[in-house]
Amino acid sequence: MTRPGMAAAIPGAPGTKPKSFGPSLQRLLNRLAPERASIMAIVALAITSVVLTTLGPNLLGRATNIIFDGVVGKQLQPGLTKDQAIEALRASGNDKVADMLSGMAVVPGVGVDFGAVGRVLLLVLALYIGASVFQWMQGALLNVVIQRSVKRLRRDIEDKIHRLPLSYFDKAPRGDLLSRVTNDVDNVSTSLQQTMSQLLMSVLSVLGILGMMLWISPLLSVIAFLTVPAAIWVTAQIAKRSKPHFVNQWKYTGEVNAQVEEAYTGHELVKAFGRSKEVEQVFDEKNEALFQASFRAQFISGLIMPAIMFLGNLNYVLIAVVGGLRVASGSLSLGEVQAFIQYSRSFTQPLTQIGAMVNLLQSGVASAERIFEILDAEEQIPDPTEEEPPPVDRGRVEFQNVSFSYDPDVPLIEHLSLIAEPGQVVAIVGPTGAGKTTLVNLIMRFYEVGAGRITVDGVDISTMSRDHLRARIGMVLQDTWLFGGTIKENIAYGNPNATDDEIFDAARAAYVDRFAHSLPDGYDTMIDEEGGGVSAGEKQLITIARAFLAKPSILILDEATSSVDTRTETLVQHATAALRSDRTSFVIAHRLSTIRDADLIVVMEHGRIVEQGTHDRLLASNGAYSRLYNSQFVGAEA
Repeated sequence: MTRPGMAAAIPGAPGTKPKSFGPSLQRLLNRLAPERASIMAIVALAITSVVLTTLGPNLLGRATNIIFDGVVGKQLQPGLTKDQAIEALRASGNDKVADMLSGMAVVPGVGVDFGAVGRVLLLVLALYIGASVFQWMQGALLNVVIQRSVKRLRRDIEDKIHRLPLSYFDKAPRGDLLSRVTNDVDNVSTSLQQTMSQLLMSVLSVLGILGMMLWISPLLSVIAFLTVPAAIWVTAQIAKRSKPHFVNQWKYTGEVNAQVEEAYTGHELVKAFGRSKEVEQVFDEKNEALFQASFRAQFISGLIMPAIMFLGNLNYVLIAVVGGLRVASGSLSLGEVQAFIQYSRSFTQPLTQIGAMVNLLQSGVASAERIFEILDAEEQIPDPTEEEPPPVDRGRVEFQNVSFSYDPDVPLIEHLSLIAEPGQVVAIVGPTGAGKTTLVNLIMRFYEVGAGRITVDGVDISTMSRDHLRARIGMVLQDTWLFGGTIKENIAYGNPNATDDEIFDAARAAYVDRFAHSLPDGYDTMIDEEGGGVSAGEKQLITIARAFLAKPSILILDEATSSVDTRTETLVQHATAALRSDRTSFVIAHRLSTIRDADLIVVMEHGRIVEQGTHDRLLASNGAYSRLYNSQFVGAEA
């Protein structure tokens, strides 16, 4: 929950454009630095695969030349040399055929050398098999590199979360934080997995194909390159027009999901108030809007591939015509033109892949930026390297002129002083927003005091490690938290080293035993994260038993009995009274009937202690406590 004066939810979502693409991409790639040796091997494997693949069309062109030369040579008069055959053709007026023959390696009277054709085809097959093997090795090694890097990233995020102060989690909504840790990390992993290999192979393929095309025919290369700017321009124009519809598509997708979640979680209220038709109408409207946006986005973006294919076919026709003329003039062989056409058809594919991968990489970098915001967040004050151990573990707590505020511009607690002696029950009451929960959060060091200090048994808690401090404190909150497991396991969470007898004693003290035996599997009954299978009051009793099992010297109960019935509340009060011996207890309560027997009642308003004393003395003083108490137990006059 965001506190007043704090920053709003952290913006961003997977798939949005990054704020700073270059630096963020560089930082993301830097996380691959520990894998330098493997990355060099990946690049070497990719280069080898591309070289082998690029040589294939050229060799196939050589096979075509062997076949074509054999077919033409078979038709020429045996016994002549190539030059004699050309002179004979020119003498008969067949100059174009003579020009074509001058660019061929024919032997008059000799047919197709199928042995040479077979050897070339076997070499091509070996090249393609080798290229596939090297590409598979490159992909497998890249997968290992990326998964290891993402594993380190997840570990770094987990370590960072444990070093973040509670104030960070107040600013960031839980769903957004979970999305960063799960969805964004998965998006980074997927983006790197799909883009790194494809981008590397596509760039190397473009360079290799470009080199082979220039080597075969610079003229045809110029013709082939003319369509590249046109393809880029067409793609950019179509993408620009489809972008707003994609934005609307994801916007309406979110609205539909929110509508479904809202209707699902509030299903009973929808039925109770008879608003089913209205809910259905709202859903239909949002669903229709999503359909229209999705249709337009997919239809417009779907024009990219047909447009590129049209330009590619146009390019193919131009190359075929000009190439045919070059073959007829003897400047190029038929196999060279065939190889060039293959290269030109393959040239646009890696360019298209690069464009698609850049968009996907943008999505991954955007997710990486959201992750980096967590990794760059300001951490809590480090624990002292050498802490001063308390002389005794009695639970004496003292606030010495403490001041604190969530927002520097909005003071909350100012110059507060309070002493809680061992064995005392200190009840903290006051209106909402008075600072009651903040007071116990300061004891737990969930937040650091702005001024003054808090001591436990005479030792400043800022000189103690958080783990050491919190190990001495048991806390039961108004909102219960259980994990998926048995009732016994949930109680043992308070002390993993506890014996079964100690667990059952804590359960009996908190009256868990009363309902656990009525369940089919007793203490081995499984409950889920939401506490399914037990009531709200029974969940609270389990959390109280968990706190009792920890045997703390300081006990904090923040509205801990608000979810239990009156009879159970009385039983819990008896149980806590037995466990409070030599323990300091802080009880935050709105129902003042539950704290009448407290040793000290502290009344807070606007972050200040306005009254403190026993129940009877505070009632007699006819002050703030008396007004709160009477407002709960005196009926309003008509």
